[in-house]
Amino acid sequence: MYRALTGWTFALPFTVLFLLFTAGPVAVSLVMSVTDIRSADLLDPLGVEVVGFDNYVRLFTDPKFVRACVNTAVFVGVGVPLTMALALAFALGLNSGLVRFRTAFRVGYYLPVVTSIVAISVVWRFLLQPESGLVNELLSAVGIQGPNWLNDEAFALPTLIVMAAWRNLGFAMVIFLAGLQAIPRELYEAATIDGARRWAQLRHLTVPMLAPTMLFVAVITTIAYVQYFEEPFVMTQGGPLDSTLSMAHHTYNQFGFGNYGYASAMGYVLFVVVVGLSIAWFRLLRNNVDR
Repeated sequence: MYRALTGWTFALPFTVLFLLFTAGPVAVSLVMSVTDIRSADLLDPLGVEVVGFDNYVRLFTDPKFVRACVNTAVFVGVGVPLTMALALAFALGLNSGLVRFRTAFRVGYYLPVVTSIVAISVVWRFLLQPESGLVNELLSAVGIQGPNWLNDEAFALPTLIVMAAWRNLGFAMVIFLAGLQAIPRELYEAATIDGARRWAQLRHLTVPMLAPTMLFVAVITTIAYVQYFEEPFVMTQGGPLDSTLSMAHHTYNQFGFGNYGYASAMGYVLFVVVVGLSIAWFRLLRNNVDR
């Protein structure tokens, strides 16, 4: 009895904070998502009208929300494989033993991960300026006229994807590197004796052995990319012509406009998307993980 009471005593502060700042707001937002509550209704919450699933139906007839969903799908569909491919390539290079000063490279690749995304976005915005940005200056030095990266509808979203992949590859690289170092060297020695070349070893040995690691990286990266917000908020404000508007950014804007019920419905749709994609990754890679 005393031990149980001691345990609950230590758990009580976290439990109270969790209920107040996590579970409570989640429950309240679920209720709000089936109402038409706006900022003006906060003084009289009992007068709010319950609209059922009208907010959810309205979402998919809202061209702006549909565009945000498409942008987010492109960001995830291109950004996640790109980030994982780059991270795996860098991890393989560092794990090969042919690269000197590997610790310095690890720190350098990981540094963007621990740097404020807002600060990174501001720096990249200056680097991508059409006239005075370093990127276009380097391109002009070799005779190439650089585009207006952040104000051209054709380049804005791909630019954010590349920047996000650069920023996040350090985290995925460290995880992949840990997975590679856990693979017994004897397996590679046996494969070499059997005549397997590097590509065959990568395809039939490294990738299957890394399946659990790949699953973890895929799920974490997908969750982060579905919720991408800071990049368009700081660099493009969702433009040009909503070409970089994300689901999270659009939800934030609706809260700012005082459409709390509508924004809450958006938040729950985003939650369902995150859960659905996570389940899809688990099913896609489960067979390799269970081997």
